[in-house]
Amino acid sequence: MLKGHLDMIVLAALTIGPAHGYAIIQEIQRRSAGAFELPEGTVYPVLHRLEKNGLLRSRWTIAESGRKRRTYTLTRQGRQALADHRAVWHRFVDAISGLFGEASGATAWPHR
Repeated sequence: MLKGHLDMIVLAALTIGPAHGYAIIQEIQRRSAGAFELPEGTVYPVLHRLEKNGLLRSRWTIAESGRKRRTYTLTRQGRQALADHRAVWHRFVDAISGLFGEASGATAWPHR
């Protein structure tokens, strides 16, 4: 179910603001009501690829514990990519709803 959607999921998790990798994993799990429990080995390569592609930027920060953490932030290009993903996703949901004989629900959902 996640194949092809990890970029969108990670970008969406960062709409709350800058976060380090583990916090992103927790946010994805929280916002998906536990449906997506992604291992670090899945998320970190996505973060690195998104940063390489200019959708995220990172900087090193020091946690209260004194540990260094890499914190990721959406770039303007990343916000636009997320908006594009969201539009495609809503068209997909509308199409699937039509196939199931249901009224279009994606356009009625609140857009963030």
